[in-house]
This record gives sequence, structure tokens and C-alpha cells, in this order.
Amino acid sequence: MTAPATPERPSYEQARDELAEVVRALEAGGTSLEESLALWERGEALARTCQEWLDGARARLDAALGAEEQGQPGAG
Repeated sequence: MTAPATPERPSYEQARDELAEVVRALEAGGTSLEESLALWERGEALARTCQEWLDGARARLDAALGAEEQGQPGAG
């Protein structure tokens, strides 16, 4: 099961929205090399967080579908 959102690990929606902001900032330019690197690193971390949420959701769906196929109750 996917861990809940925490201040250290934002929800999928929070991470996605912040990632979009990071991309906009990088595309706009006007930042120093150090700022750009920090934005890039933050973007990479946010992308990983989004992927973890999506992977967790996929695993839950696969488990529910597998249980449903086996006729187990409570699979949906």
C-alpha cells in the first residue's frame, strides 16, 4: 500500500503541481546556474514522488483486479 502524504512526501497532486511550477521556472530562464541546478534536483525528486504514487496506484488496481478475477469478496 502507498504511504500517506506527509510534509516530506507530498500527495501526488501537490507533487505534480509543484513539478509544473519547477518546469515553468526552468523554461522561463533568468536563473543562475546554481538556482537552475537546485530547481532541476527538486524537479527530479518531485518526478520520483509522482512515479511512486502512480506505481502504488497501479499495484492497488492490479491487486483489486486479481482478487476480482479470483472471485474474492471486497475487491472493489
